[in-house]
Amino acid sequence: MEPQLGLHELLHVFSFLEARDLLRAAQVDKVWNEVSRTKELWRQLCLRRWSSYKAPQMTLGTQTWKEYYLCRSELEFRMESGRPEKDFICKAIAGHDGGIDELAYISTNECRFDGQEKSVVCTVSSDSTVRAWDVQEGTEVWSSPLQPAALVNLAAYPQLQLVVTVDKRGLIKTWKAENGREWASFSLPTSSSALQACDHPETPFLLVASAEGVMYALTVPQLQLLSWTSVFPSSPTSLLCSPDGQWVFASTQDSDLGPKVFYTQSLLCVVEDEPPVSTTLPVLLTSRACWAPDETARLMVMHRNSDNMRLAITTYELGTKQSRKGVDAVVQQIASFLLPDTMMPPHLMKGHGSQVVLLVSGLELVLFTIQGLQLAAFQDHQKPITSMWVDQSRVLTASFDLSLRVYMWNKENKFPVLKSCYHLLGGSHRWASGFTHVESDSVSIVGVEARSVGTSILRSYCFNVQHGSDDCVD
Repeated sequence: MEPQLGLHELLHVFSFLEARDLLRAAQVDKVWNEVSRTKELWRQLCLRRWSSYKAPQMTLGTQTWKEYYLCRSELEFRMESGRPEKDFICKAIAGHDGGIDELAYISTNECRFDGQEKSVVCTVSSDSTVRAWDVQEGTEVWSSPLQPAALVNLAAYPQLQLVVTVDKRGLIKTWKAENGREWASFSLPTSSSALQACDHPETPFLLVASAEGVMYALTVPQLQLLSWTSVFPSSPTSLLCSPDGQWVFASTQDSDLGPKVFYTQSLLCVVEDEPPVSTTLPVLLTSRACWAPDETARLMVMHRNSDNMRLAITTYELGTKQSRKGVDAVVQQIASFLLPDTMMPPHLMKGHGSQVVLLVSGLELVLFTIQGLQLAAFQDHQKPITSMWVDQSRVLTASFDLSLRVYMWNKENKFPVLKSCYHLLGGSHRWASGFTHVESDSVSIVGVEARSVGTSILRSYCFNVQHGSDDCVD
């Protein structure tokens, strides 16, 4: 008779197995079944697969680690397959009397499957209201009173359960995300050109740029003024806060004024008679920029090349150094390349990982490394792309062709490979003119569908997770 492995020996062997192998081992006999369900085995599988700090937070709730692993694997399988009715449920959500200008998720981006999961988005509209919507139920959660002017932008702080809006006159307000109660307000002297939520490690804050080129740093939720800085006099200014909240990129489009980067600590803790710590980048005619999400301070800027005025993308690393006067900003160029002559000027730009930049030009989606190697190009849409959303697992595009396109990343190669998967279709072209925005969380996708009568509705696509199916495990 062959010797039998003891429980400790079996557990050690099973620790080298993947999920599918563990499920097969559980079918051998009672002992193997018992060992294969060990909590620590499934916990380690979950941590190996989803513990990245950029991935949605794991929340067990009432589930076991095995149940969580199976449910989340099923969710990813359904997101990649995208079969209508079987993998997701689509809902049309109407309520605004005007067009929707912006939307954002105000629910935290966590993955849980114990019945407590909920996706909530917030929208602002030309009908002068801000509203919250339950994505799964397809219902309105709350609506603000009618505001003095049309709302044009919003920023969300899911962890604080806070929403910030600004109207076309420059009136900023904060709202409690759970019930829509107004918290505080702040009036700009002119209209706003940018609104940026910044999750600074010490304290979250709000950045606002006016149409006159002044940048304001405000506390949240009280909207108390921390500092103001004239960045580009009399020029509408765009703002981008770095992933770690330590840097702010400010630019004015197609200008001879070079873009600037600010060290946010100097905006929050102002020293009297001293300007904030900043530096001007050595490029002109900036058109777009984005941060590399996996790096704390890697910035990619699209601009015109000074020699022949072709479009180029230059990548910088930002840092600080101590000097006699205090802290100085340090900028180091690490890569630069020219875009192909045949490419139309891109109107959307996003970063992925630390080495990849995604560009949208007309109806084409193109991927480059920061050194200029073209990784892929997709022409899945029939009309121009209007919006792009990127995270660690997916890329979503919205288009005037009344569809959303879903792409999935495969990171097993040296550079991430993007796979085109399927379309999510909107309503009828008789009533709608196309999608204008797209956002997503861990379990749903929401697009803004513009109607031909000048209003907008939301279309939500919620992915089904009914049970942790073994067939959905890699």
